[in-house]
Amino acid sequence: MFLAHSCFHAMVLVLITTVMAKENMCDLVGEEGSESLKEQTLLKKLEPLYNRRFETEIVSEDDYYIYQFRVCREVFSNMSNSGLVQIDKKNKKITVVGRINDTHLASGSKWIMLIYKGGEAYGTHCGNEERKAIVMINCNQKTLGDGFTMITEEREKLKECFYVFELESSLACPPEDSHLSIGSILLITFASLVAVYIIGGFLYQRLVVGAKGMEQFPHFVFWQDLGNLVADGCDFVCRSKPRNVPTAYRGVGDDQLGEESEERDDHLLPM
Repeated sequence: MFLAHSCFHAMVLVLITTVMAKENMCDLVGEEGSESLKEQTLLKKLEPLYNRRFETEIVSEDDYYIYQFRVCREVFSNMSNSGLVQIDKKNKKITVVGRINDTHLASGSKWIMLIYKGGEAYGTHCGNEERKAIVMINCNQKTLGDGFTMITEEREKLKECFYVFELESSLACPPEDSHLSIGSILLITFASLVAVYIIGGFLYQRLVVGAKGMEQFPHFVFWQDLGNLVADGCDFVCRSKPRNVPTAYRGVGDDQLGEESEERDDHLLPM
């Protein structure tokens, strides 16, 4: 029984692996091995979005469409290379807007542009050319992938028509610069030296010199004198008048004199 159960799980694993191996992925323009290195790098950067599915709805008085999008994966496995599809909710019609086997990539400082070409041909618009989807992936540090919306559909031209979508993702953001500035380096160095000076001096004063109390602080007398000098300097600069102001002369009235002592000094006179 256990052996049969193990064999069943092994067969399921092989089947899943086979299906995943057959799943189509993005195919960049160019022969195998000669694709743009920059586009390959961007494609590698978008790998965390491969297993996600995005959807947006467009509702108006006459139309009700749902657009589904996947990065380098098929939206529907029964629709070959369907990277972005349009679902008409009224008549249940599904239209492939762009295919992953005709993928183009470009990037800027805070965006990645993913283009799927090779969609189903227009019926009466744009000279019956194939549809094309442009997905602008904009920088948003707060999400891996969210905010998929349709911006516009340009189909009033004779050719080169397209759909434009937006998606927010942190994958489109530039790498954060973690280098420290010169000021930060100097500040950290100064703080480290001060810490070494205080700790090392404290241990030396306590363990070698045998100091106690505040005298354990390194060069305590020097810093004490320095503190007094700084205080005197601040007192001299900041006070608005001198510290020792001579008392102004003022006469003394009779009412301010005390009573005359009854004690006489007649005994000091010669007899």
